Amino acid sequence: MTGVVGPAMTAALPAHVRLLLLTDGKRISRVLHVVAELGIADELADGPLPVPELAERTHTHADSLGRVLRVAAAFGVFEEQPDGRYALTDLSEALRSGVPGSQRDMVLYNGDEMLWRSYGRLMHTVRTGQPAFEDAYGHGFFEHLEQNPQAGALFDRAMTGMSHATARMLIDGFDFGRFARIADVGGGHGYFLSEVLRHHPDVRGTLVDRPSVVEEAHKLLDEAGVADRAEVVPGDFFQELPPGRDAYVLKAVLHDWDDERAVAILERVREALADNPEGRLLICEFLVGPANRWDRGKLLDLDMLIRFGGRERGEDQWRALLAAAGFELVNEPVPGRWAVLECRPVPDGR
Repeated sequence: MTGVVGPAMTAALPAHVRLLLLTDGKRISRVLHVVAELGIADELADGPLPVPELAERTHTHADSLGRVLRVAAAFGVFEEQPDGRYALTDLSEALRSGVPGSQRDMVLYNGDEMLWRSYGRLMHTVRTGQPAFEDAYGHGFFEHLEQNPQAGALFDRAMTGMSHATARMLIDGFDFGRFARIADVGGGHGYFLSEVLRHHPDVRGTLVDRPSVVEEAHKLLDEAGVADRAEVVPGDFFQELPPGRDAYVLKAVLHDWDDERAVAILERVREALADNPEGRLLICEFLVGPANRWDRGKLLDLDMLIRFGGRERGEDQWRALLAAAGFELVNEPVPGRWAVLECRPVPDGR
């Protein structure tokens, strides 16, 4: 792809220019948010269009829209053709609505006020260790989602899209079919559990989450054709969990919490496994990679920090956290990507 700024293109630039380029993230992010909100990629799905027609379709100012699209094209999001029309690229294909792998909702979430306003208070977190979101809004993140249904709906769509993107990766990379009975703890509406059950017809599953969340799970599990092998149990992962399962999954749960509360969740899982020493805890999270190397987990870690004081963790941090709750890591997950951490209870406790 032409026009994409990356290491190969920037290596020849002077160091001070590369440094300033890093400060352009806020500009690029806002451009992406605008074109996503306007649905530009959907308008171009049937072929290239000139700026005036795009402006007419999106009820925008043609000159201003054209200047925004020029920036997007400079980063490979669209292609500006010689005749001035704009066309889709592989990047903007992922900005279309309702297509496999669509990232439109995640782009909208990443550019939403509830995120950039929090990042504007990052210094508060650095100085105090307290979530920037609470400083910016005067209340917690999940309380904000409950008070603002539109923000809550956007967050749910973005997280659902992320779950769809990561579920296949995790299922392809780990044999969940080894376990006859799996509990997905904090599993939301049940999408990930439904995919595990769909790919492994001999597995039975239990979905555990707050009552207000799991009330929608029955329909999803039924539509996936796995309702006859799935049990829905309203619950709280800080409280007692249903015992007797062979594996307990925590997918994108523990990164929401600091170490103390993460250990409390892990202890509830260990209690549920008390009568099954061969049982397993399966943690599905982004595993932060080595120092001085790029991976998205290091940015996601800041999201966790400013939103609610949680964190993404590297392998050493996971091992320490697991040991504090009486578990040990038994596989070798690949750092710098989403991974399944297979853990077993330590026989003699901690």
